[in-house]
Amino acid sequence: MDSMNPFAERVLDLVERIPPGKVMAYGDIAEYLGEGGPRQVGKVMSTWGGGVPWWRVVHADGSGAAPDHLRRCLAHWREEGTPLRGERVDMRLGRWDGRSADFQ
Repeated sequence: MDSMNPFAERVLDLVERIPPGKVMAYGDIAEYLGEGGPRQVGKVMSTWGGGVPWWRVVHADGSGAAPDHLRRCLAHWREEGTPLRGERVDMRLGRWDGRSADFQ
C-alpha cells in the first residue's frame, strides 16, 4: 500500500470539513487546494477515502463516486438532506465552496 503523502492528507482533511447536505466535485477539491486535479483527488479517495464522508465527493455532473456505490450514496444524501435531481446531487444547490472550512 502506498504511504499517504501531504496532498492526500490535505484532500482528506478538506473532505472531512464538507458539511452534511453539501458536496464538492473532485475538480472543486483540487481547485480549492490549488494543486492536483480531479484524477489525483480520485486516486486519494479510492485509496484512503473510506474513513471520511466519501459520499460528499462527486463527479461534476452530481453523480456519485462509482455506480456500484449508488445505493449507499443515495442513502447518505437523503439522510443528510442533500438536494437531489433524480439520483444525482443538484450541483446548483448542493455544491459547497469551502468558505467556512477554516483551512490552509
